[in-house]
Amino acid sequence: MNVDAVRVAPGQMNQRVLAFTAVDHPGGAEIALLRLLSGLRQRAWTISLTTPGPGPIQERALQAGYDWHPVPVGGLGARRGARAIASWPRARALARQADVVYLNGGVCGRLIPALRGLPARLVLHIHDMVRRVPRFWRQADVVLADSRAVANRLTGLGAHVVYCPVDPDPPPAQAPWRTGNGPVIGFVGRLEPRKGPLDLVRAAPRIRDGAPAAHIVVVGDDPYTASSDYAREVASSDQVEHYPWSENAPGLMRHLDVLVLPSYSEPFGTVLAEAMAVGTPVVATAVDGLPEVVQDGISGRLVAPGHPDQLADAILDVLARGSDMGAAARDHARRFYVKDYVDTVEALLRP
Repeated sequence: MNVDAVRVAPGQMNQRVLAFTAVDHPGGAEIALLRLLSGLRQRAWTISLTTPGPGPIQERALQAGYDWHPVPVGGLGARRGARAIASWPRARALARQADVVYLNGGVCGRLIPALRGLPARLVLHIHDMVRRVPRFWRQADVVLADSRAVANRLTGLGAHVVYCPVDPDPPPAQAPWRTGNGPVIGFVGRLEPRKGPLDLVRAAPRIRDGAPAAHIVVVGDDPYTASSDYAREVASSDQVEHYPWSENAPGLMRHLDVLVLPSYSEPFGTVLAEAMAVGTPVVATAVDGLPEVVQDGISGRLVAPGHPDQLADAILDVLARGSDMGAAARDHARRFYVKDYVDTVEALLRP
């Protein structure tokens, strides 16, 4: 069993955190949580983690030596909150053993009515651009937000902005595509309309007009939709090379010359910070929290969403200035390093 070494500072009390997640497969929100829990574990925290059922997050939890419990919270879709009520008794029983209860996302916030009145510190972490703030969210002791754009939607909650954490030195990864014979432009993430990978597909001919040797790759799947016409259209296009999701996506991004995120809505864009941390400049859309991550013209470029021609021109501009932008990206990504993130969040978790 791979259990992180535990460092206990003199006089430090062991704290117990119970973290709830809404899905079984890790996305950006879950990756941030797992990085936080790993850091807390190294600081003598006792970790318990829940997921709706078995899956990759459960496997990571058990490998790290955490307690794991299945607790369904109703799914990601709208009007599914009633399904979480069946889990209220189990959630409350587990929370009685914790000093901190960490609700990772608004879906997990459905458990708040079941947890009020317990001595545990109740932390709600919002990772989405929410349209409505439920009144019972105000019962959380601490509210965290992935960006200032997210926090601005959480009126009256006094949300703390904690940008998502990145590993400054991810493990090496072997690129599944050919390297060394032209620049590689890539999208890494879920193949869904909100992320906009089809705009990169549509930008491909214009990119090749300016950089004939360029390879355009798309890395990812759609784990939350069993049958997605959008994902199939992206993956089957002859304009790009498609590869399945990699567990070591940050290491893989070392092999990209430009990372592209053409999203239509995005609270933070962890993949941008991960690419920047390994010295890969980025092109993204100027939506929601992404301008808080990317310095336009310095660490990458920002364009309007839904404009493949603008996307292509920005990619060609970054390719022309790749060395300088890569160095600037790596330097700017220091503000997202995981150690500082754990320092900040741990201070908010402790009473």
